[in-house]
This record gives sequence, C-alpha cells and structure tokens, in this order.
Amino acid sequence: MGIFSKIAGQFVDVIEWKDDSNDTMVHRYDRNGKEIMMGAQLTVRESQVAIMVNEGKLADVFQPGRYELSTQNMPILTALKAWKYGFNSPFKAEVYFINTKQFLDQKWGTSNPIMMRDAEFGMVRLRAFGIYSFRVGDPVVFLKEVFGTNGLMTVDGVTGQVKRTLVSGLSDAIAQSKIPALDLAANYDELSQYALNSLSPRIASLGLKLESFVIENISLPDEVEKAMDRRTSMGVVGDLNQYTQYQAAEAMREAANNPAGMAGLGATMGVGAMMAQTMQGAFNPAQANQAAPAQQQAAAPAGETKFCAECGNRIPRAAKFCPECGAKQG
Repeated sequence: MGIFSKIAGQFVDVIEWKDDSNDTMVHRYDRNGKEIMMGAQLTVRESQVAIMVNEGKLADVFQPGRYELSTQNMPILTALKAWKYGFNSPFKAEVYFINTKQFLDQKWGTSNPIMMRDAEFGMVRLRAFGIYSFRVGDPVVFLKEVFGTNGLMTVDGVTGQVKRTLVSGLSDAIAQSKIPALDLAANYDELSQYALNSLSPRIASLGLKLESFVIENISLPDEVEKAMDRRTSMGVVGDLNQYTQYQAAEAMREAANNPAGMAGLGATMGVGAMMAQTMQGAFNPAQANQAAPAQQQAAAPAGETKFCAECGNRIPRAAKFCPECGAKQG
C-alpha cells in the first residue's frame, strides 16, 4: 500500500487554479516536478483560459470547462510529443492559467501637458486624468508578446506600458475630435468614447482589450479659463442698452437717498453713458465708426466754452452739468 501511495504521489491527476487575488493576470501551475497523468482532470473556471506549453512551445488552449486529458483533446501536444498512435503514460508540460476578467479602476494621467491646436486660441497645453479598465483579449498573443514563461504576472507588470500608450494616443484623439478647447468640459462623454475607439487598437497588439476609458477632468491653461470667465460675464450682462438703463436708474435711486448725491448724479450717468458707448464700440466696431462723425458734429459747435466753477475744467457753455465732475452749472 505504501509503494502504491508513493507511486501515485509522483503524478498529477487534478489541475486547477483558484484565484484568490484581485490583480493576478497569469499563474503557472506548480507541478512540483511531478508528471501529469494521462486522463487527469483539468478544470478551467469562468474568466480563465488554460494554455499548455511543451518545452517552450505553445501547445493546446482550453476555454472554461472540465476536461479529461487525452490525446484527443490535446492535438497540438500530441503532435509535439510525436504520439502518432496515442500515448497513455504520464508526461511533462507546463500549464498556464490566464485571467480574462476585467481589471477595473486603473488610473491614468498626463505627466506632461498635451499640446493641442485650437481654432480660437491657437496652441494650448492641456492636462487630463481619469480611469480605464482592460482585460486579456487574446491569451495566446498575450503569452507570446508579454508574458513569456514567467511564473506569475500581476497587473503592475503591464499598467506602466498601457498608461504611456494611452496618454500618448490621447493627444491625437483630442486633435482628431476637433472639439474646441472651450467646449471640452461639456463633451467628456463624447471625447471618452472617441478616445476608447481610437486607443483600443494600440494595445490590441499586446493581446489586451481596452474595455472602458473615462476622462474625469481636463485642465485648461489660465488664459483660456479667464476667457471662459469673460464670456460667462458677457452672457450674464446680456443687452448692453438695457444694462446701461438699469445702471442709470440705480444711480438715480442712490442719489435720491443721498443728501449730497445729486451733485454726483451727473458724473455717474455720464460715466455710465461713456462705458456703454465704449462697450458698444468694442462689440460693434462698424456701428461705432458710423456714430463717430455724428459725435464729432455734435461736439463741433462747442467753440463757446466756459470753465466749471467746481473743478475748473473747460466745458461747453451750454452744458447744465459738468461732464468731468458732474457739478450743476449756473
């Protein structure tokens, strides 16, 4: 009985891998120098693929399921071993389990700014960060191109290469999307999907599949953010004429509540009118150019002038209020 137990202990009759980690991508089954028995049970769980390697050469691939190993379900290994007419004795081969589940919440970010050519601001520098998820899409390609014959590989072994590849391709994706810099924040979802489609082929050559790519934030340069603030302020102001009338009405109300306020009312209204004309000229140069001759004609008859008794500035003789200090004229 002891002899049979010793002989049985030299063979492997059950092959399986129970993954108890969150980041293991490839696990090599440890035979402890034992030979695999013909007829041994191979169990491949969901989200796993088993690959047999004979003397460094890739052999048979087993999808999820339960197998009784024989020459019938190991055709490639049978050919490599030259078992032309079948062979029922124990044999040696390496068994690798590839984890095909998704690896979630992988973070990416730009270590250096991304250069982008924008139609409105020219060349701008962007910084961005987010998350992505991936899985092993082609276990055979992954084993050939990345894993080789190591005993174990975790997510950390590939994320450095994947991150650099994704960030490198992101600048091209942003440029090709043709989304203006001011509109990037409102198009994160569209840009993320566009980047996902654009970046997926870049890691497919490693046997990996990009499942999701999420842009959480894109930081714009300070000058672009200031331009956005100015544009928002303009939208809040709305119609400039109505805004000027509102400002004048507020000035009159404040002057009425101030015992000495009527003297400064003219100055306040005059400044408000000047601001309105200046802003209207800035936003409608053509209208400002047409209005300039009329203003010059209105100012031309001011040959008759006098000095303001309050501030001493020269003002038109017919003026009722000083345009400089707002003092009422006699």
